[in-house]
Formats: sequence, structure tokens, C-alpha cells
Amino acid sequence: MVGFVSALAVEASRGGGLLSQAGTGSGLAWFAATAAVLSVASLVPLLKGGRAEARSGAVMSADAELWNGRFAMLGLVALAFTEYLTGAPFINA
Repeated sequence: MVGFVSALAVEASRGGGLLSQAGTGSGLAWFAATAAVLSVASLVPLLKGGRAEARSGAVMSADAELWNGRFAMLGLVALAFTEYLTGAPFINA
């Protein structure tokens, strides 16, 4: 979810598309670092014995968070596919 919003924000501010962001050396380094930090942050509660269902509230349940993540992944793939087909950034700044 963070990746989809970040890709759109960078695209809107700098004008480069998702594929050009990922194709640069610094883009790959930032992606790897962010993925590592978010993965560790997600795994720490699980390693301490916590469960997502135990922390679910009425509005944001574990199931809702799962669906939000799935839709964000589909959005990121659709963004990359659209840019690949058109050859231009999704947001033309």
C-alpha cells in the first residue's frame, strides 16, 4: 500500500513513471531498503507472539487490511502495465 502511494507521489512530483523509477540504481536501492524495513516491522509483532486478529477493531479488521493490501498490489501492477503499454507516466506532470 505504501509502494502504490509512493509511486504516485514521486510520479506527480518528479514526472518520471514507475518503470523509470525502478530502473535507476537509486530507485532499486530505495525499494530494497523500504521493503526490508517494512518486512521487519511487520514480522516483529508476529515473532513476539501477537496475532493480527487479536488487534482488529470494528472498522479496520485483519480481513479488511488483507483486502486493502491485495487491491494496492493490483493497483501497482495496473500502474506498471499502463505505463508499459502507453510508454508514458500515468500522471503526466
